[in-house]
Amino acid sequence: MDTSTQILLVLAALLCVATLVFAVVLVIRLFKARRLLRDAGIPVQNKLAFWGALIYTVSPVDLIPDPVYLDDIGVLLLALHTLHAAARKTGLPQRTAR
Repeated sequence: MDTSTQILLVLAALLCVATLVFAVVLVIRLFKARRLLRDAGIPVQNKLAFWGALIYTVSPVDLIPDPVYLDDIGVLLLALHTLHAAARKTGLPQRTAR
């Protein structure tokens, strides 16, 4: 294997690891957001968005094959946005970024 092929393989592997780490961070944030919103009067459809995002993330069926987690990240971001929008509507206090 020549050097340029090795470099491309290493870059592809780093990209896969980076997207996987980003997806894991989003799942952790989603669980934390769910914990905050658990019994705060959040509508059922917003809670279903949380569970749907988690099921989609761990399911073997994806829009984009799994070495690229962009669709999973997008679904998780949408679920987080849905939960936070529901929190704003119910008047829950917003947490500031650290």
